[in-house]
Formats: sequence, structure tokens, C-alpha cells
Amino acid sequence: MISLQEALAIATKQTVVMQVETLDYLDSQGRILAENVFSDVDMPPFNKSAMDGYACRKDDLGKELELLEIIAAGKMPTQTIGAGQCSKIMTGAKVPDGADLVFMVEQSERLPNGKIRFTGEKTSANICVRGEDVQSGDRVLAAGIKIEPQHIAILASVGCIRPVVYCRPTVGIISTGSELIIPSGKPNPAQIRNSNGPQLEAQVRKMGLPVCNYGIVPDVQDETFRIIQKSVHENDVTLISGGVSVGDFDYVPLVIQQLGFTVHFNKLSVKPGKHTTFASMRNDDGQTKYIIGLPGNPVSSFIQFEIFAKVFLNRLMNFSEKHFYLPLPLAHDFRRRKSDRDEFLPVSLTENNEVEIIRYNGSAHIHAYHGALGFVLIEKGVEEITKGSFIHVRPL
Repeated sequence: MISLQEALAIATKQTVVMQVETLDYLDSQGRILAENVFSDVDMPPFNKSAMDGYACRKDDLGKELELLEIIAAGKMPTQTIGAGQCSKIMTGAKVPDGADLVFMVEQSERLPNGKIRFTGEKTSANICVRGEDVQSGDRVLAAGIKIEPQHIAILASVGCIRPVVYCRPTVGIISTGSELIIPSGKPNPAQIRNSNGPQLEAQVRKMGLPVCNYGIVPDVQDETFRIIQKSVHENDVTLISGGVSVGDFDYVPLVIQQLGFTVHFNKLSVKPGKHTTFASMRNDDGQTKYIIGLPGNPVSSFIQFEIFAKVFLNRLMNFSEKHFYLPLPLAHDFRRRKSDRDEFLPVSLTENNEVEIIRYNGSAHIHAYHGALGFVLIEKGVEEITKGSFIHVRPL
């Protein structure tokens, strides 16, 4: 068995990053930027009024000021501000030459002679200086980020309407097991409904990746071979749940090798998810294909997707997602019977903002994750944690 860190290092060495494509910036949300983006303009592009008010010279604040014109946003000033003069200006409008201050309308009065006077005690300049946010040529977005709505605004502001992004890997999902039936069916005493397939499909869709669910494959070698071969042909990555252990009807390891894949590992020193497999193959067209075999129990497949498969899929797009961990106090004493592996456990949050480890009956108990805030890692060798100790929660 190898550690999760070792497994991720092995998978990273086999990663061939996806090719790139250009697309409309409005369609780029959730994609991974493949090239740096630079500004072609200063921002602001001119000295801009930060509010509605009057533009004048700072030295003239105590004087009665002649009103020259009204400057609307988007209009060029036509007058230069001289001594004893001002222009009314709207928020976002270009500050006229000669002015070095804008005072608010609320701090002004219009005198009977038509002149304008500042009525406040003090004021800021209220001018957004050209280039104070970004200067032409500055890098505004770095390659490798996931494009979010705020990045769409930045792309628009610098005129990058066709960003270069990484292509998304296509993912096939296969659920193995003769005991499985479709969710709409009624299981007999020896059957269970297939929850892994829908769960994995939802996890892949949450990443924004294209996915094809091939449904349930019974524990028959020829059929297992046919469906895995089909998924491998049609997708970059195939996720298989079940059939990866050492039982008499666990045909997945044999089929993977029959298809020409190299198995890089098949056991992890983690709980749940010990029987996790990673394999790769370069086909005759020069394409690299991947298979990730996940255990059949739903919690195992759920957690292994979050901590391994998801990380790998992101790396195919040259993206390293930063996960944040919340340091929170444990609400009760905790002790476990075995500490021979790293263990991931579901947790909830109490009204006192303390962490409570949810009652968990093992890797088939997916209901334990209903309402879970996230999960925690109990490291190998740790047998007990006392109440009040801080543990780090990874939110879901």
C-alpha cells in the first residue's frame, strides 16, 4: 500500500496536460486559463471623478467659482479650469485639465450671482488617477486560474474576448456489480440500487466536465471488457466503481491489463478507499488514456473522488485547486479502534461552532454525509483526540 501523497505524485508523473482552445469569454466561466492576460489600457484610462460634484483647483476652495460647463460621463470636457473657475462633473466623467480636486455636490451651494461655493470644512481630492489600478502592459490574469465571474469582468475590461483555455477531459463512468439495479427499480433481497454511478456523475458535472454514464455492468468478464473498452475509446478518463478488489468476480484488474494499460498502483493506505487503482495507456493515435478504479462502497467512491480523482482531473487541465481547511475545536472526545491508515471521517458543526464527528458505520454508510459540513483527516498512528483539540475540516 502507498500513501495518498505518493499516489498523487505517481499520477502527476503520468499526466499529459490537455491541449488548449480559444472560446468566447462569456462561455469561459469554470475553464482553466492557459495563457497570461495583459491589459491593453490604463485603468482608469483617464483622471476620473469619483463622485458627482465640482471640479476645480484645490487652491480655489475658499473662493466663489465661475461655473464653466457640465461634464457628463462619457463626454470630453471642453474647457480648461483656470483660477476661480469650476465645472460641474458627474461620477465617472473625465476630470478637465487644470482641475486637481472634485468636491461633492452635497458640500456646495449656488450663489445668487450664479457662482458656486464650497461649503464643507475639508474634502478629499475625489479623483481616480489614470493608471492607479492597472497600467497598460500589466498582467491582469495569470495562466492556471479557474475563470470565475470576477475574471469575466477583467477579461471584458481589457478586451480579451477570446481567451485561451485548456480543453476539458471527457469522463466515462461505469458501475460494476451483478447485485446492482437502476435507481428506479425495486431491489430483491440480494440486490441494491446503484448510487455510485449517479454520485460520480454529479461530482464530475460539479467540476464542469463532460461526462458519459455507461450504467451498470454485471460481473461478467466479456461484458466488463466490452464496456470498459468502449469508455476508453470515447473518453480521456474512465472512472469505474466496484470490481477492483480481489474477489472471484472482480474482473476489472484483469480487463485493465488486457486492454494494454499499465497499473501504477492498486492499494492506498487510506480509509475508506483502500482498493483504489490508477492506470494509464498511450494508444496508437498517441493519446494518453486513464482509468481510475474506485471501490464499490459509496463512501469510498465519494471520498476517493474528492481526494484523488478530482485532483487528477484538475491536473489534466494544469490546475491545482487550493483547498482551505477550517481549524475548529472538537466537541467531544474521539477514539478509534485501528490507526493503521489515514482515515477520512464526516463532520458537522454544532451551534457553538465546534466540530462533531458524525456517527459512521463504515464505507457503505453514505447517509452519514447527509448534512455534513465536510470531512476531517485522522492521520495514521493517531488513536484518540481529546475534546477541545483543534482539528482541520475540509468543507464539501
